[in-house]
This record gives sequence, structure tokens and C-alpha cells, in this order.
Amino acid sequence: MHDVPSDLLHRLRNHQQEHVLSGWDRLDARQRQGLVDQLARVDLDEIAALYAKREQAADVPTADRLKPIPTETAASVDAATVRLGHEALARGELAVLLVAGGQGTRLGFDKPKGAFPIGPVSNKTLFQVHADKVFALARRYGRPVPFLVMTSPATHADTEAYFAEQRFFGLGRENVSFFQQGTMPAVDIATGRLLLEAPGVLFSSPNGHGGTLTALSESGVLDEIARRGIKHVFYFQVDNPLVKIGDPAFLGRHIAGGSEASSKAIRKAYPTEKMGVLALIDDRCGIVEYSDLPDELIHRTDARGALVYGAGNPAIHLFDVGFLRRVTRGATRLPFHIARKKVPHIDESGRPVNPTKENALKFEMFVFDALPMADRWLVMESPREEEFSPVKNAEGVDSPATAKQAMSDQAGRWLEAAGARVPRNADGNVTVPLEVSPRFALDADELKARLWPGRVVDGPLYLE
Repeated sequence: MHDVPSDLLHRLRNHQQEHVLSGWDRLDARQRQGLVDQLARVDLDEIAALYAKREQAADVPTADRLKPIPTETAASVDAATVRLGHEALARGELAVLLVAGGQGTRLGFDKPKGAFPIGPVSNKTLFQVHADKVFALARRYGRPVPFLVMTSPATHADTEAYFAEQRFFGLGRENVSFFQQGTMPAVDIATGRLLLEAPGVLFSSPNGHGGTLTALSESGVLDEIARRGIKHVFYFQVDNPLVKIGDPAFLGRHIAGGSEASSKAIRKAYPTEKMGVLALIDDRCGIVEYSDLPDELIHRTDARGALVYGAGNPAIHLFDVGFLRRVTRGATRLPFHIARKKVPHIDESGRPVNPTKENALKFEMFVFDALPMADRWLVMESPREEEFSPVKNAEGVDSPATAKQAMSDQAGRWLEAAGARVPRNADGNVTVPLEVSPRFALDADELKARLWPGRVVDGPLYLE
């Protein structure tokens, strides 16, 4: 094996991983450098330590360790606390973190999911819907709002190109930061050996949604926004066009309570909805995956018939910058979870292997592991119709059709609050596509101030 860096060869031999160099002599210079670069980013000591824990059972909380989480609502937040949120925004202390590493594969869309068109009338993409909210927020408070966009190796180049093509939606190039989610290699269950996807290419996959936080830190973006005076980071996912970015009541309550990690909750629609649940785990805020919640607790109701464990997790959080530093560095860094998966790969002879059963281990971080690390936290419950309608499936539940209807229904409520008449069907849904651009009005109050009462809506309407 000519030209293999000696330090790399030593590391691989020390961990019995030198098989990844099989076929080295058949690789061209570019392929060799690519493999060297990939391996340089792999912590083989960490991989070995994780593999040694492969038989450890996952820490699934039992019923005796769980309690329902106390929640509050925006309506319960007093005016002085809301003012704290407005003042923090006016000082430019909030950054917005968009988790956008996924592709639109399940939607039959071969681009980053954020480039999927979702505007009921405008056909604006998810990226633009969110960017318009950030733009409107910055305009309202007269201070730039750093927009942090987490991508993945699969979406990074396309996402950067799309933002550049759209001239960064008027936010200013200096206020938009892109950083890539980290990846982790997969290893063979039986041997712990790294798997190759192709000659000279390790099989790797995104390191989980918790990797968003570590990537924010390791990319240098966290330190950069701190230098700009940012104290709080608002976290959400690209597939939810209803998210209320920079909600001053949520931010004000977060500040007033000295919270390190604050979360929004959405009431579950029905007991078996596939949605993680915010709960107290050993008396600390945490999230229990829907598949891990004991069946008896899934269906438990209170005297009013409401689900006791019904605080669904829409993946909307506010984090203190100091807290983010603590959970992404050193001994307090987020842990990895081990998942058993079927991973196609090539063997040492370069022949493809298509497993029929789980053959590999993948390693992922979960963002909800950060929540129990917070000493001070809060959970604010929001109405689903105001803040949660994700785009996950091509048809049916959580599809483009349901998200567009939710966006139209929200616009209808805002218009009615402003004195307009809006057509609705027997189910209460608006019957024509409606859309209010955040650049026209960021909320119902702003729309009311800009619209004359008595307007009759009798067809598709787009306000921008």
C-alpha cells in the first residue's frame, strides 16, 4: 500500500481497522485523499468504546420514574414578562436555528426538503416561509436576527446554492450561517469493523438530531454568535411551516425564569399518535419516545378525560448559549445512542453485500438528551392549529395538503379577527386557499392593524 500516511496506518492497525485500505492501490489520487480525509474525522477510540457498549440495554424510563410535566400557556404570561421578550429582541439577543438536513425523499422530491413548495397561494418554499418570518422579526425590532441553517452532506451544497440564488431572502449574507451536521461511520455488529460503502468510501450517516447542537459548537458558529451578543437560540425543524419564530411570550418567560432549556408542547391528538411526549423523568424535564412510553401511561386520562401524558413534542426549543456550550463540549457532551440497522456495503474484495437482517451498528445523538441536563427549564403548551403542521408524508396525515389547509385556516382566523368574512365548510375549515406573508403581517395583531374591517373573502387570497 503505497503512500498511506504512516500515522494513519498506525492508528488503523492499533484498532484492527486496516481492512478499510483494501484496494488502496486501485484507487486514484483523489479517491485516496478522500479516504484519508474521511478517516481523519473518525475518532477510532470513541468507535471502539461505543462498540464495547453494544450489549448495554437502552435506558428506557420505567413508569415509576415518570411523572406528567407541568406546562403553562402564552395566555398565562403577564405583560411585564412578555416585555422582557420584546426587549431581548430589540437588543438583538436571539438567533434562529433551522434544522434542515433532510431531503424530500418521502415527498417524492429529490432536493432538500426546505426547497419544497408549501405556500397555499404563493407556492413559496419551506425555506422562504421561515426566512420571511426571520426577515419580519428583524424588521420589527430593528436588529438583525442571525439565521443558522443546519444542513447535511446530502443537502449542504444545494441549500447554499438555493439561498444564494434567492439572495438570502433579503436577510443579508452576513446574517445567514450554514453548518453541516456531523456524521458517524457504521460498524459491523459481529466484529466492530468499519463498513465501506464503495471502494475508498466509508459508510457513514448523520449522527442524529442531537448532532445539530454539537455541530453548531464544533463549526465555530456558536462562538461567533456569542461574540455578536446572542444569548438565546431558537431551535426548530424545517418541515413545520406554522412555527412561531421569536414568540416574545415564550422568550420572555424563558428569560424571566432563567431557563437553560425551554420547550413548546402540542397536545396529542389521540393516545397512540406517533409523537414523543414531554414528561418528568426522575423529576427532570425530558422526552419519552412514543414507542418507549408504557402502554398504560399512553392511555391514562385525568378526571376531565384529558391525556395525563399528552404534552407532545413538536421539536421547538429555546436554549441558553452558555447551556449549549456545556452540553456540546468535554465530559458533559451529549451521549451517543446505538441502533441496529441493515446496512448494504462492500466486502474486502469489493463485492456488494445486501444484508437480509440487521448487520450493523449506527451511532446517533438525540437533542432531547440535552433537556435533563438543564437545571432550570420550562414547557409552554401551544394550540396545534397555531404552531404545528409538519410536512412528512406525500399524502394523508402530515402531508403538503394538510399543511396548506392549516396555513389557510390560520390565515382565515387572522382575517376574521381583523373583521373580514371568510368562507368555511361544515367542519370549520376555510374553503379557499389563503396566505398571509410574514412580510405583510407576522401575527394576527399586525394583520388587524393593516386591514380594513368588513372585507369579504370570496376566492384565493395572498397578502404580501
